[in-house]
Amino acid sequence: MMSLRKITTIGFDADDTLWQNEQFYRLTEQQFTNLLSDYAEGEHVSARLLEAEKRNLAYYGFGIKGFTLSMIETAIEITDGRVPATVIGEILGIGRELLKHPVETMPHAREVLEALRGEYYLVLITKGDLFDQERKLAQSGLGDFFDAVEIVSDKSPTTYRRIFSRATGGPDCAAMVGNSLKSDIVPALAAGAWGIFVPHALTWVLEHVEAPRDAPRFREIADLGGLLPLLSDIAC
Repeated sequence: MMSLRKITTIGFDADDTLWQNEQFYRLTEQQFTNLLSDYAEGEHVSARLLEAEKRNLAYYGFGIKGFTLSMIETAIEITDGRVPATVIGEILGIGRELLKHPVETMPHAREVLEALRGEYYLVLITKGDLFDQERKLAQSGLGDFFDAVEIVSDKSPTTYRRIFSRATGGPDCAAMVGNSLKSDIVPALAAGAWGIFVPHALTWVLEHVEAPRDAPRFREIADLGGLLPLLSDIAC
């Protein structure tokens, strides 16, 4: 009988997997809709903002800077170019405030990383603005647990194959842990790795896809506290 090999590499998403993120975007969006309340209803402003974000991903990528530019673009569109300069200034201000939010780590994040360090090759795989992601990693106090940090422009099967191929066993002996099915789980599975889904109460609508429950290497846990027992039950 062929012996099963232990998973050797674990990739972790950052935003809303290791620390809170989306809730701060939601609060900022509420401030933004309040700023434009004289011009349109809040739901309409949010819908137009989402359209702008979709259009701008190819140009600005993921992160706060792109989000701020999309808010400005939306304000110009909704007001037919009549948005006061003072409102633009306030939008820039709430964008800067978003960059200052303290980092709140998720339940079990530190204890799980402490338990895994030295037992697995740990790599943080996150997308977004380089400056902001580096800031959050430093403030989280979790950086020393990782053997490598990858801040990427997007997450695709090619991204995961490249990163996991550097570790012992390659993608076949790797697992990706994250809250986004679209970015963390589906492409990791396509690369040949395990995909361990950790749902978050707030997930950006553009990250929503159907869970690949029929995929042999798909797993779901309620929170990071369930990761250690799960890892003892899977092998490559």
